[in-house]
Amino acid sequence: MAYGLGKDTPQVAKTDKLKEIVAKKKEKIALAKQLLPEEELKTKILDLAPTRPFIEAINKPRTITLIAEIKKQSPSQGLICESFNPKEIAAIYKDAGAQAISILTEEDFFAGSLSHMSEVKAGVDLPVLRKDFILEPYQVYESRFFGADAILLIADLLSKGNLSELIRLADSLGLDCLVESHTEKELKKVLSLKVSQEKKIIPFALGLNSRDLHTLEVDLKITEKLFPLIPKDRTVVVESGVKNYQDVLFLRILGVNAVLVGEAILKTQDKKAAIQDLMGW
Repeated sequence: MAYGLGKDTPQVAKTDKLKEIVAKKKEKIALAKQLLPEEELKTKILDLAPTRPFIEAINKPRTITLIAEIKKQSPSQGLICESFNPKEIAAIYKDAGAQAISILTEEDFFAGSLSHMSEVKAGVDLPVLRKDFILEPYQVYESRFFGADAILLIADLLSKGNLSELIRLADSLGLDCLVESHTEKELKKVLSLKVSQEKKIIPFALGLNSRDLHTLEVDLKITEKLFPLIPKDRTVVVESGVKNYQDVLFLRILGVNAVLVGEAILKTQDKKAAIQDLMGW
């Protein structure tokens, strides 16, 4: 099966930021396979400790939880965090009460690294989400090896068939999935997925990203528009654009399970206080 932009993904313009990121990511995957071949990677993950339950950690009754993000920079904001020590930041997040940690591992546009994930996993006992542009199975094995407990899958990048295969593979390795949508078309594609393994339906969390990855523009009304389409029993995470307690309160009343927040925390000097102010803790 061919991986990359799914056949039901619309063609994008040459100036499209997402297309630019994906082209670079494909180069990085090819290089990674040369340095650590897939068969060798599969062998290395056989004896790893069990993963930590990500969906369970962020799904708490009658409350909204926090997935606190670690990233040094982004295409939309440039440098976000000057004093960047992933392990120290993770310890602050844990102390402030975050339920999970998201780590940007994309190298070229976010200055991320898989090593950041390994450092954080060794330093705190929270579940770790790998946030990257995952296009093929190699990256799922790679995620498990470097310490992820869950992975982000972007509906805009993958066909239904590819999404199903990656979710099934992730589940076989003990990884949870957060499957992200930005448009109604993408969400309907994700909601139509019924992924099973050994006659068991595999649960996965739904991400609603307020940011258009093609233009990098943020529209907070995306959640308001898409959330009513989602069945009440699904775990929903809102990503991008959550800046203050008023935003979190609105999402909590709406019924969202968790928020994924990075920039609003990382830009502050006192990250613990920023989290407590943001979440109302």
